[in-house]
Amino acid sequence: NANEIKKIIGVVPQEYALYPTLTARENLLYFGSMYGLKGRDLKEKVIDSLDFLGLLKFADKRIETFSGGMKRRVNLIAGILHNPKILFLDEPTVGVDVHSKNVIIAYLKELNKKGTTIIYTSHHLSEAQDFCSDIAIIDGGIIHAEGTPKNLIDATANARNLEDVFISLTGKEL
Repeated sequence: NANEIKKIIGVVPQEYALYPTLTARENLLYFGSMYGLKGRDLKEKVIDSLDFLGLLKFADKRIETFSGGMKRRVNLIAGILHNPKILFLDEPTVGVDVHSKNVIIAYLKELNKKGTTIIYTSHHLSEAQDFCSDIAIIDGGIIHAEGTPKNLIDATANARNLEDVFISLTGKEL
């Protein structure tokens, strides 16, 4: 049942899924309505989310005027307005400045604490090491190892971090 699935999952793609000529508020009202949110509840969620991610003063600016980090934060809000139980994120911090990255990760940690399961894909293994509780090392569509970051590092000779684990499991070749 597509409508039931839509209620429990959120998707934040790597590419921005926003309308550039609409404002941040207009984009979020539109995407929130697609998830069945409406009225005061939707408007409050949009305002609260923009405020938490430092974008409230830009709510009525067109997305095409935003920096990459600002677009990334609005893109994230669009996928979580309906409080999904499971959130799929594809490279949510790619191409953003350090401040935006920290705000995004803090927001995701808060969502996770509140019970949202997060499926997070990233090439930034140090970020995954700090953020994720369970890891699957995937290369060429093959799962090479699964476990907690600590267990994966401890199980790999001379590994100091997940990057060492990845190279040990997949080799140094491109």
